[in-house]
Amino acid sequence: MKFALFTGCVAKGATRELMMSTIKVAEGLGIEFVEMKSAACCGAGVTQEKSALLTDTVNARSFAIAEEQGLDLITICSTCQGNLKKSEHKIDCDEEYKDKVNHVLRDGGHQYEGGRIQIQHFANVLLTDEAKKRLKEKVVRPLTGLKTAAFYGCYILRPSELSPFADPDDPHELEEIFEICGATPIDYESRTKCCGFPIIMMNKKASLDMAGNALVDAVDSGADVVVTGCPLCHLNLDSYQPEAEALRKRNANIPVLHLPQLVGLALGYTPRELGMDSHIVNTHTLEKILGPNPAAKSSHH
Repeated sequence: MKFALFTGCVAKGATRELMMSTIKVAEGLGIEFVEMKSAACCGAGVTQEKSALLTDTVNARSFAIAEEQGLDLITICSTCQGNLKKSEHKIDCDEEYKDKVNHVLRDGGHQYEGGRIQIQHFANVLLTDEAKKRLKEKVVRPLTGLKTAAFYGCYILRPSELSPFADPDDPHELEEIFEICGATPIDYESRTKCCGFPIIMMNKKASLDMAGNALVDAVDSGADVVVTGCPLCHLNLDSYQPEAEALRKRNANIPVLHLPQLVGLALGYTPRELGMDSHIVNTHTLEKILGPNPAAKSSHH
């Protein structure tokens, strides 16, 4: 199992623990990632508004790099996933536009052919038959009794026809991964809503309100932890949680994990190895629920 890893920007910046835990889980499951070091930012709405052609061309360059490697492109950020799929769809559906994009790419020595690679989120990799089999075999610390709330965010679900998930209106992929790890998925209304991050700079109050709604909904539904496949959702739900609580005048105090961190715990990695000590909301409550780590004595290095 070998893939081209599109890290996106946030996993290399504000949420380095996402990168750290992704690499650990890949190692633990024998998945080989070739990091796309020369790939650029997906544009994440920033360049999209200024120039769609620029965004699509930059993304087509990333696709071309994956094509040259002969590897499917894997994202660890739902926002990257959504943006890359939009660019791919737009280019693939219009030959004239594709020629325009490739004309710009020619100077850099790349050409995007299309139809040769798949763009998928890490969650999709974990749900391939081979990875599921490996995960089931490698779970040394089943997350028994951990009530887990999936938070999908918007970019990976919308537009629904480009989502990598079977039913974007009622997805089940993250929950399936939780169950393999031994955790108990919690159903709650906010799991497919927006975390508010895209408007944090324009309207902080509305953004924190959205984050607060999701957190309180998860807590009221009995969750011990929120797990997301998007680092931007993680920032709004974890880093801004104290501010969201102040706005709501209600404490949520619920830890927020990246998907690979949850999987990493089931594989026996320690919270420190998974970068959980860098979170704003303390994750120690999870250790209390899970009890001693049987794999802690063995080395994972």
